[in-house]
Amino acid sequence: MNIRNFVIIAHIDHGKSTLADRFLEETGTVEKRKMKNQLLDQLELERERGITIKMAPVRMLWHPHRSHSERSEESQNRNSLEIRNSKLEIANSKQEIVLNLIDTPGHSDFSYEVSRALTAVEGAILLVDATQGIQAQTLANLRAAEHAGLTIIGAVNKIDMNPDGIEDLMIQLAELLHCDPEEIHKVSGKTGAGVEELLEDIVKKIPSPRHSAFSPRESATSAPDHALVKEKLPSRALVFDSFYDNHKGIVASVRVFNGTFRAGEDGYFAASREKFKMKEVGAFTPELKTKEQLEEGEIGYIATGIKDPEKVKIGDTIISANMHRFATQINADNVRENQRFSPRESASLALPGYKEPMPVVFVSFYPDDPDEYELLKNSLQKLRLNDSSISIEPDMNEVLGRGYKVGFLGRLHFEIVAERLKREFNVSIITTFPSVAYKIKQKKGWIHIVSASDLPSEYEEIWEPMAKIELIMPREYVNNFFGFQSNFRFGNMETETMQQRTIIKAEMPLSELMSDFDDQLKSATEGYASFSYELGEYKKSDVVKVDFLVASEIVPGLSRFFHRSVFEREARQMVERLKDLLPQQQFTQAVQAQALGKIIARETIPAMRKDVTGYLYGGDRTRKMKLWKKQKRGKERLKERAHVHISPEIFRELLKK
Repeated sequence: MNIRNFVIIAHIDHGKSTLADRFLEETGTVEKRKMKNQLLDQLELERERGITIKMAPVRMLWHPHRSHSERSEESQNRNSLEIRNSKLEIANSKQEIVLNLIDTPGHSDFSYEVSRALTAVEGAILLVDATQGIQAQTLANLRAAEHAGLTIIGAVNKIDMNPDGIEDLMIQLAELLHCDPEEIHKVSGKTGAGVEELLEDIVKKIPSPRHSAFSPRESATSAPDHALVKEKLPSRALVFDSFYDNHKGIVASVRVFNGTFRAGEDGYFAASREKFKMKEVGAFTPELKTKEQLEEGEIGYIATGIKDPEKVKIGDTIISANMHRFATQINADNVRENQRFSPRESASLALPGYKEPMPVVFVSFYPDDPDEYELLKNSLQKLRLNDSSISIEPDMNEVLGRGYKVGFLGRLHFEIVAERLKREFNVSIITTFPSVAYKIKQKKGWIHIVSASDLPSEYEEIWEPMAKIELIMPREYVNNFFGFQSNFRFGNMETETMQQRTIIKAEMPLSELMSDFDDQLKSATEGYASFSYELGEYKKSDVVKVDFLVASEIVPGLSRFFHRSVFEREARQMVERLKDLLPQQQFTQAVQAQALGKIIARETIPAMRKDVTGYLYGGDRTRKMKLWKKQKRGKERLKERAHVHISPEIFRELLKK
């Protein structure tokens, strides 16, 4: 079977999904009457925002020597014939090439999705928008593909818009890819121009599937498998994604590296060692389509029937329990019960996947209705099935009750997950301020915290995570950038030029990056700047913990870290918001901000006034004075016993940006 596995990588909004649509049309994978824009973007949010959030695999059949009309006609015939005969054999099968495409997200928050896709393929199309040129995520994705040892084909998209400077852009892209400008493709995802030539180049340049999840470069020097077995490896498949189906259980998206997989066979996961029976195997066309078997080199899915999301991990290896390929017979029961297949051997069989994602921003989620805690729990677990970059741990708040502290790869990632919870699972949530993980140095050692309220009373130093950031912008906006960058504590800045653009490499606190940096950057550069980042090291920081008090009580969910240079200003703004939002009580309420052992900001919410003398007419004034004093003493007693309850609605308003 002739197979080519590849991805499309690009900066956000450079036309990856539109180009994928043209591939589907050109190969006849989807009938024209069924085509729609962004066909591979299945989520409603993806279509609304016009961005890809989830990677999307699809299997296409390509016949290079047939015309587009012939391929479309064959696709319709194949669809009708397969209903009657699932074993249809296509004429000229020698000319048939299986193209397994994975469409990937472009935003830097979803770079983990891209890294997962890169482990399953041998080639990549690096797509650049002709109207925008090379952007920050273009370079980041290129480096990731090069690190994975993939064959990279360059392409300039949106040539139908006739932008100026296409030839210069092709030269720039050729320099990045170390190839001739003539090798860069000019395509239009909108009109289909140049798409057929690009498909032909994919078949010509991208190699056939390799037999190891190591990159081609690593495969030449790494051979851990041969020390384990004497004959042939078992069937192995790398899990690069998964999702939950009510009938099929957890469905794993896989790349088969060794052997074949068939429905009804026993299998198990190398890392979790969870055993299961394969309910169904098949391919993405792009909908799920059952097959008799998944063969070596193919990309498809395996329905596991497993219902517990915690038992399936992205990056794990599915191994067939059909062990007749070994000199020593081993089955799945031996693996779990008799332990004839040791954990060390199981680890040796596991395909090299990729690093566990490191969350960079943390937000606590609480159900709007406390009775929906279990619904929130189950929804987060199911959501984590096809987004393993989310980290989840239980949390408790005095005001909001039980919830979960959730880790994300960035602010957009957080916004997407919160919206998906609401739309897909009908969960109404309240979220806290986004925070990053700080390292706290104590006499007895180091601890990590993600909430300022968890800061111990005694500590020596606070260290905060840094981000290595790379920005690209037109030269005319560089001065605008330098005008506001000091607000975000940039350091170690380096600049270089690339044609009419400037590349700035710098270091900045991750907490500043997770604030409104993106909005201010777009404002300063009129939207022409882009950036990508990766986690750096921790550095000692001069941050101050600020607590907020209402009626002399600290509200734990509002405690925050601010840099010493701005903590007083930020504290005053927060106190003013609290004063505006909190309702009046029968007693006076002091709203305060406390830091460094003193009150740094204060506002007072006056007590509700009640006319206790309204029923008196005339007479001695001392009667009114006695009633006023009695009312005052009552309010003082109320104030002493007061416990101000901040409602979830007010908390939600406070947490709005």
